[in-house]
Amino acid sequence: MDIRPEHLADDVTLRIAEPADAPALAAAFTENRDRMRPWEPYRPESFFTAEGQRERLEVQAREYAAGRIVPWHFVAGGRIVGVLTLSGVVLGPFRSASLGYWIAGDQQGRGLATAGVERVCRSAREAVGLHRLEASTRLDNLASQRVLEKSGFEPIGMAPRYLHIDGEWRDHRLFQRILHDDDPNSGF
Repeated sequence: MDIRPEHLADDVTLRIAEPADAPALAAAFTENRDRMRPWEPYRPESFFTAEGQRERLEVQAREYAAGRIVPWHFVAGGRIVGVLTLSGVVLGPFRSASLGYWIAGDQQGRGLATAGVERVCRSAREAVGLHRLEASTRLDNLASQRVLEKSGFEPIGMAPRYLHIDGEWRDHRLFQRILHDDDPNSGF
């Protein structure tokens, strides 16, 4: 996949994640740990270390090379200020993936999540050849729902007890965005 970095704002670039990002990513997760707790699954202490992130990023690099995941980082001055990931990439007649993202607390309100999601939708279609993306949010995550709706995602339902988040099985609102209706056998 040929996915190039893209400047989203004067000081922020969206680019493919790299194992060398481990220390900066550990710092970003640690800095945003309390703020993200209501939206994230349980994370062991090792998750917040550079070594834990290095192991995770190495797995992601292998999965990216195999075409099963596309991991991006929002980077500002060498600091990671957000993550955006396409996971569960399935080709064939389905041509779909799941979208997840977060932005550092001190970077919210700048439109970075919306700009990043829009850029990833273009890459999902043009570079990966996907037909649709899906995303989910906790029912009370209105900010994330606004990002998805601004980026052309439509609500498609509610999933009871969908994910184990912040210590409990949580209901989620489901969204999708259809990227195109081209025949999957016509060059993708």
